[in-house]
Amino acid sequence: MKKIIVSFLFALVTFSCFAQDEPEEKDNKDRGFKKENLFTGGTLNLSFSNYGSVLGASPQLGYSVANWLDAGIIMGFTYSSQRDIYDTKYRQTLITPGAFARLFPFDFLFASVQYEHNFINQKQLFPSGGVSYREHFDVNSLLVGVGYSGGKEGRNSPYYYFSISVDVLQNKNSPYTDQYNNLLPVINAGFNIPLFQGSSRRRYE
Repeated sequence: MKKIIVSFLFALVTFSCFAQDEPEEKDNKDRGFKKENLFTGGTLNLSFSNYGSVLGASPQLGYSVANWLDAGIIMGFTYSSQRDIYDTKYRQTLITPGAFARLFPFDFLFASVQYEHNFINQKQLFPSGGVSYREHFDVNSLLVGVGYSGGKEGRNSPYYYFSISVDVLQNKNSPYTDQYNNLLPVINAGFNIPLFQGSSRRRYE
């Protein structure tokens, strides 16, 4: 698993070598934080296998750091349902704060990494109608993937995107693995909406 993470980090560095050059700032007063580089939006996700599924939504608040880099924070809500070979059913509800980064070698293509700390409420239902039980725990996830973006034109423009990723930490309690600890592909569909945009945006186009 460490090799996967190292390979991904190496890919990020490689991609950055091909990233678009940022236009030079006119003077020092143009440097630093700019509210017009803030964006909002969110994602919908879907994971599935023969034994279960995951459905969720993650609103986000982010900052366009450069033409080739978006980063921000998320707050997700996810519901998952699984069953085993004995037809025992599992239900999970997750509250998921986290952070993400997307690196664009081209406007239409990006690599993504998203860290999540999942607070999980789990319920188990036995097919015999026996007593079910609940438990509460938390677990970290690191989703690594690639995606396609449409409509993106340079720094902090509106766009939509689709991505696929996996949880490289592969914790046995991860909501992105099944009960046999097999990785579930995480498919996201999302959008970015720039905030506080005005004439200053033209400086970056």
